[in-house]
Amino acid sequence: MRMLELSRVCAGYGDLRVLFDIDMHIDQGEVVAVVGSNGAGKTTVLRTISGELKIKSGSIKWFDKDLAAMPAYTRAGMGIAHIPQGRGILGSLSVTDNLILGSYTKRTKPKREELMKKVFDTFPILWERRNMPSETLSGGQQQMLAIGRAMMMEPELLILDEPSLGLAPIVVDEVFRFLNRLKEQGKSIFIIEQNLVKALQIADRGYVLETGRVILADKSEVLVNNPEVRKAYLGVA
Repeated sequence: MRMLELSRVCAGYGDLRVLFDIDMHIDQGEVVAVVGSNGAGKTTVLRTISGELKIKSGSIKWFDKDLAAMPAYTRAGMGIAHIPQGRGILGSLSVTDNLILGSYTKRTKPKREELMKKVFDTFPILWERRNMPSETLSGGQQQMLAIGRAMMMEPELLILDEPSLGLAPIVVDEVFRFLNRLKEQGKSIFIIEQNLVKALQIADRGYVLETGRVILADKSEVLVNNPEVRKAYLGVA
């Protein structure tokens, strides 16, 4: 079943147009990646979905609902969890308190202890540091915390903006191993990423974004073997 669909979406900041007639969709249980260079408009796509940015034209549907017409704060209750670039954790709060903030909806609040146990089982380092201020965690641990906080929402769709940004390669591998486990569990994931290989390894399908336009859309294995994509993003002819 189609859960999220962007149709001919145009968006920007003031008079600056950034997205031009974007068509994308995500089905239930699917992992979809959007790849592209800096300035391609990847984060802007996510801001339109999360409601941070109003679209200028087009439509965004969440199942049968007009998502673009709804206030941004409704997304969490509808089952959309967005982990922004930079992770967005509250550094002065403890690891535990950050996780608690993820389970504030009526649906998840009664399950808070159960959900937190799952997060700690998945990321044991967070259990070890559960009472420490989040700002004392390493970059990789903060990314784990951001993912854990999102999972406290029991989201239907998990949206990640550049999860590998600023992380050491060994930590990137760990983060993507966890995302792959979520995929195996049937979780729907929408991932924005500059690391084309990592993103397309985990994704079922992908979109290549360039200067605000979708220039390619296909199955991941097709995109990663496309000569033009390989030359532009991997430096391989």
